[in-house]
Amino acid sequence: MQVRRQRRSATRAPSRPFWHRRPGQLVVVGIATLAVLSSGAAYGTTKVFGRHQVGTTSAAGLQISSDQVLKPLGQRVVTRYGKFMGSTVSPDQRFLAASSTDKNVVLQIIDLDRGTPVWLVGSAAGVNQKLADRSVGQEGPTYSPDGKFLWLPQATGLTRFPVNPDGTLGTATTIALPTKTITPSSTSPDLDELAPLPGKSVFSADGSTLYVPVNGQNTVVALDATTGEVEQTWDVGIAPRALALVRNKLYVSNEGGRTAEAGDTTIESYGTRVPANGVKGTSTTGTVSVINTAAPTAGVSSVEVGLHPTALHAEGNALFVTNTFDDTVSVIDTDVDQVVQTISTKPWASSKVGYQPNSVATTRDGHLLVTLGRANAVAVYRYHGDPQEPVDYLGLLPTDYYPADLASLGGGDVVVTNTRGIDARGPELAFDKGQGTVLATGHGTHSTTASLTRFTLPADQEIARYTKTVFAQNGWTKNDVKKATAKKATAKKAAPVPVPERVGDPSTIEHVFLLVKENRTYDQVYGDDARGNGDPTLAQFGRRVTPNQHALAKQFGLYDNFYDVGTNSAEGHNWVMQGDNPEYTESSAGEYIRSYDTENDVLGHQRSGFLWTAVQAAGGTARNFGEFMAFENKPEGATWQQYYCASTSVEAGGNPAQLTDPDIRVDEQSPIPSLNAISNHDAPQFDTDIPDLYRYQIWKQEFERKGPANLNMMWLSSDHTGGPVSPEAQVADGDVAVGKIVDEISHSKYWKNSVVFVVEDDSQDGADHVDGHRAPVQVISPWASHGKVDSTYYSQITMVRTIEQILGAQPLNQKVAAATPMYGAFTQKPDYKPFTTRPNQVPLTEGIQTPPACGPDTLGLKGVAAEKLATTQERATAVPAARKAVAGAWSAWSRNQHFGGNSARPDYAHPEQMNRYTWYRTHGWTKPYPGDSTIYAPTEVPGAAIPGVDGDR
Repeated sequence: MQVRRQRRSATRAPSRPFWHRRPGQLVVVGIATLAVLSSGAAYGTTKVFGRHQVGTTSAAGLQISSDQVLKPLGQRVVTRYGKFMGSTVSPDQRFLAASSTDKNVVLQIIDLDRGTPVWLVGSAAGVNQKLADRSVGQEGPTYSPDGKFLWLPQATGLTRFPVNPDGTLGTATTIALPTKTITPSSTSPDLDELAPLPGKSVFSADGSTLYVPVNGQNTVVALDATTGEVEQTWDVGIAPRALALVRNKLYVSNEGGRTAEAGDTTIESYGTRVPANGVKGTSTTGTVSVINTAAPTAGVSSVEVGLHPTALHAEGNALFVTNTFDDTVSVIDTDVDQVVQTISTKPWASSKVGYQPNSVATTRDGHLLVTLGRANAVAVYRYHGDPQEPVDYLGLLPTDYYPADLASLGGGDVVVTNTRGIDARGPELAFDKGQGTVLATGHGTHSTTASLTRFTLPADQEIARYTKTVFAQNGWTKNDVKKATAKKATAKKAAPVPVPERVGDPSTIEHVFLLVKENRTYDQVYGDDARGNGDPTLAQFGRRVTPNQHALAKQFGLYDNFYDVGTNSAEGHNWVMQGDNPEYTESSAGEYIRSYDTENDVLGHQRSGFLWTAVQAAGGTARNFGEFMAFENKPEGATWQQYYCASTSVEAGGNPAQLTDPDIRVDEQSPIPSLNAISNHDAPQFDTDIPDLYRYQIWKQEFERKGPANLNMMWLSSDHTGGPVSPEAQVADGDVAVGKIVDEISHSKYWKNSVVFVVEDDSQDGADHVDGHRAPVQVISPWASHGKVDSTYYSQITMVRTIEQILGAQPLNQKVAAATPMYGAFTQKPDYKPFTTRPNQVPLTEGIQTPPACGPDTLGLKGVAAEKLATTQERATAVPAARKAVAGAWSAWSRNQHFGGNSARPDYAHPEQMNRYTWYRTHGWTKPYPGDSTIYAPTEVPGAAIPGVDGDR
């Protein structure tokens, strides 16, 4: 993409008073605190950000957890009340309305003149207007043409607010849309009805009709704007997201593309079969439906565009369509309803995947603006007024974290709403993890922020300077992706090293083991390791609970500046398996109804595939033990106690066949063909009713019989907590499973050319004094840099790049391509000393209400008498007579939280409820949760709803 410089009048400072407010000044209205900060243009050259910590600021900008720094053009307003999901500007351009999630505030109205909030809607304490429904759609609200009403999309319909002249809102009216009953399928046995999930609506020119894309039901409806009654329904493509009205034609972006036809390979998304790639499990079509509103009974036509069309913007006879997964913008000539131009939004030559264009606008002076969500940038083009004349690429402008919507205002001003603002730098959070731990308060991933940035569009000749800033902030340079250019025979002559400098050069490592765990922060596990940058007061699962992880960190190295990128598990497994969290999941966070995890949702899969397909494409092999699997197929009635006894009896020399006894044997399946083909179907996915020791034993059987593949993936979910034993017992179970896996590998013939990565999917369920995204990681290998403390900035993205570099796989997307591998974690002088498992120091049956038939855990516990175990058991399970009713209510609540079984879902329980459930069980139902005056029933917990929609569910 070349920069074409054109003359333009010099930029002028905007006249609006807010944007000249003194940098750093705080504006406080209601419960919202918004920071107004000045942002300049500076850039650096670093690619891995040295030893920067997330949350610190350097000359290059604010370091965030996604391998990026922030220093946006113009000025910013930061709100610490959740992520912005979508936004719109009022017709008079005085106010911006943004839907939000993660902090019980669903709608925020901001005065654009002053940069202050004028109205907050939600269920949080102190909002201006209460609204019980905390869901918000993938897209933002819509003002009526006269600005007198605002319509907010929510999961089951829309909420209509009268708008006062000062931007505040009047009494809300709920406009419910009907659900659709369907027959459950074999792949979605629990899905018997489809919620409407409205997308981005648009009004008729006279304001009498509101057209609404019903995303969950593959339809568009016309509503009477006065009564809310449905006047007309049209069937369109799959997962309609946004609408644009051009004269009498209504255009609809169908994110899932066309309806499946006979002979198509398909994978499901929310009850609909979607045309899909037969190997990678990714969608293959994108369409825009065309409805003639003047002839509502006429047929609906369709225009083919790129993958995952999302935002639409009409300008004259041109309709611009952001193809979010294709990294392009389609230009449709609305006179003929054909794509006449496809615009590339891939500014970095080294990678063609992963920029995520997700909003588009035009300016009065002929500029086309496209937000690139994953690049934290706005791409600028010169549009010549004719949809068929090629646009000219001018360059990039830096924004805050994940720009999702933009609007062009008068006077050359542009407003951008950034979903993640300045990352998780909002108010600190408290975490209770039960018996043997203390209440911990610190940074958490749900300390989410959002921001809006406003700037005057620079002169064309200035944009190149800002383009360099964006490149530096993303770590893009000319030589990041070093492909092997020599022929294969020549490449073999290169000396093997642990992490080759060029993709395809030989490595001393042939086998990579990737163990994915759940939800812990660095301080929560390693805060008590004095060698690193830890806070011992936050070490809820320190050395006593995790002796193996501590021993492994001492032997193979401690990493105290590693970050998980996602907020929760829905995002975390995507970052590990795809090296990214696709826009579909980012924008679904306000409701999480189409899907939470996207293992069974084709629309959550990026077009380039997954870590295992990248390895396979490079000629390697892969094997999977539960990771990213969708269907557990667990036998009815199988219990944690049965899995525990099968695991321990095998370890004691019993019959290995007990592991796959029909009463407990799972039959894991994935809709992704390439993953299903490489999976051990006896290995459980996420399920807190199955101990990790069982997962270890299933893996061990195959490892000893067949040996490893080049890439070996495993999901170890016990440290998520929420199962039938105490939280510290579950974390201890996960810890000893890791120890035994490493013990097994390090005493095998494969040890000399192996590496084990142990990573959390996310770090949402703990506190950290540096940042909520800081998480434990382990790099275990003869080739690991033994014994040292490494404070280099690393992330899940750099870990994925390291794995691909070792196995010769090409980077999955631009995020991974820009990441520098973890060279400092390895040495060329191997130490082949094996690892020996440390015994657990916490009983693995601690807190169990029904003891297992094989008895309580005493294996490996030193000096723990049976009487002490019995006392611990009694204390953990006893319920005073006066508390039996409330304990029963919590027991009933827990059965609906999907902790285990075939419907197990990570992070389903609301955190406010989960923390209290853990606290009450730990303290024998005798003490209120810190800060509460009494022991609450589940429905009485402040700030919680059942089920929740914000992040941790």
